[in-house]
Amino acid sequence: MNSFIEKMMFDPKWYHYIIIILLSPLSLVYGLVMYFRRLFVVKKSFGLPIISIGNLVVGGSGKTPFVIALASRYEKVAVVSRGYGRQSKNLVQVSSKGDILCTVKDSGDEAMLMAISLPKASVIVSENRSKAITLAKEQGAELIILDDGFNRVDIEKFEILLEPKEVKNYFPFPSGAFREFWFMNVYADLVLKEEKDFIRKITLEDLSSKMLLVTAISNPQRLDPYLPKNVVGKVYLEDHAYFDKEQLRRQMQEYGAETLLVTEKDRVKMKGFKLPLSKMKLKLEIKDEVFALIDQYIQTYRNKGSK
Repeated sequence: MNSFIEKMMFDPKWYHYIIIILLSPLSLVYGLVMYFRRLFVVKKSFGLPIISIGNLVVGGSGKTPFVIALASRYEKVAVVSRGYGRQSKNLVQVSSKGDILCTVKDSGDEAMLMAISLPKASVIVSENRSKAITLAKEQGAELIILDDGFNRVDIEKFEILLEPKEVKNYFPFPSGAFREFWFMNVYADLVLKEEKDFIRKITLEDLSSKMLLVTAISNPQRLDPYLPKNVVGKVYLEDHAYFDKEQLRRQMQEYGAETLLVTEKDRVKMKGFKLPLSKMKLKLEIKDEVFALIDQYIQTYRNKGSK
């Protein structure tokens, strides 16, 4: 059923449109609620520049590698995230200037990947983003990067919206994968299109002659163009799901695989498993003009605050 829903949202066939049309009144109501919420909620300023990296389509737009690429350019920066898929609640400090302070189950996979990848930054997860921003500022952060922040309409921030290279279903929930109406991108300060403003670069490491792809990401079929030839099977789990070591071992035996092929997001949940891994590493190449516009916003904000 999950596979059917993902297909409907990201790559609908003719038979999906029967359900899409039936659900469209709910999508209209949902979209209108989100629209009026954006119009009438008052934004709060925190007295420091906040850059939001978000998207309108759920899953797989490149937010995590974009946050990593952006945060690595600055000093005294903190990343604030919801911490999707974590088994903890409330506010959790994932890292402090690169020092890891919790487990991946407390942080969630994406937040842990950011923490490991950013040795000079701090990472905080919280359902209450305002509380996390306040803590980061108290700890000395001079710049906040808000992961998946476009729908946090109560926070004053510079909005960067990432758009996938192709969209096949423009309906909001529950008919499609859009969190709001597709034209809500007009509320972004910067709209970046994949393969125009940023490009995904995949590198493969420690490949073997027989690899089993195991992944827990949204819309996993998007990995297909990057897979090497020696993949003998594919195992898909729900987005952010955790792995069981013994089950992975059995699946390797079932497929006759020598290694597991995993993304970096999946690998952080396999720490200590001692299973042979082949790795898919994702990095974004972002145009210099994009960084220049972001730097301009930060400098303008700080100049305004100093007057």
